[in-house]
Amino acid sequence: MKIGIDIDDTTFLTVKSMLKYADMYARELKVVLSYKEWRKFDGVIERAKKSCENSNINALNHFIEVDKMVQIGSGAERKQRDYKLTRYACYLIAQNGDSNINLINLPKPSCKI
Repeated sequence: MKIGIDIDDTTFLTVKSMLKYADMYARELKVVLSYKEWRKFDGVIERAKKSCENSNINALNHFIEVDKMVQIGSGAERKQRDYKLTRYACYLIAQNGDSNINLINLPKPSCKI
């Protein structure tokens, strides 16, 4: 029996709206997809990148690694790795993610190569 996490209509429409007009950062998508730990989500990203390459599509065009500066407890800043994702990358991440997350209504993006 599969126990799923249903994404409510508001969350789905927000994500759909964001993906329609702009790229999205992986750390934003991590929260939407209910991942608590970056290291687990990073594994999903790696599987999605591999899936992209297996389709003869250059993953570097869809998963752009970026560094962000974030504040830590002492007020200092440190680099935090993130990815700028295209709609296609977000779709691949959802497809390669935790099977307990229910994404039946995930929109299929058009991928222009």
